[in-house]
Amino acid sequence: MTKIGLISDTHDYLDEAVFKHFADCDEIWHAGDFGTDAVSNALQQFKPLRGVYGNIDGQDIRSFFPETLVWECEQVKVVMTHIGGYPPKYNPQSKPLILQHKPQLFISGHSHILKVMYDDTLNCLHMNPGAAGKQGWHKVRTLIRFVIDGKEMKNCEVIELGARQATLI
Repeated sequence: MTKIGLISDTHDYLDEAVFKHFADCDEIWHAGDFGTDAVSNALQQFKPLRGVYGNIDGQDIRSFFPETLVWECEQVKVVMTHIGGYPPKYNPQSKPLILQHKPQLFISGHSHILKVMYDDTLNCLHMNPGAAGKQGWHKVRTLIRFVIDGKEMKNCEVIELGARQATLI
């Protein structure tokens, strides 16, 4: 059994609450737009980290993380890329990746919209953890925590970190 903490779109802001929420996780997966390597370094020092670079990431992140990552966690094949779309509206680069690799789990970020949805056509679960950072138009910062146990993905929890930014009075 592997406990996963899924995060995306930190945009160079890492809420301290992430460490509390991911304390029991075995791995952290970041779906791009780290912002700077300070975020990736902090996460790597905390737990094993897998990640992909996003459209705002500079060479510091791109030299360490790939655009797309394909791997197996237990008996679940995973494909992760930053800009991916969602069922059935995948972007032009993601659909061929999914058809080629036939993952059971497809992860993307970018939209700042939290989504967990199953694609019956491709037999694939899609996850987008939303955005954990303060940049963007989202109103609530979010994470996902879930478990992979053999072939099963289960115990999915959406975690709200709070408002994107404080309201000034």
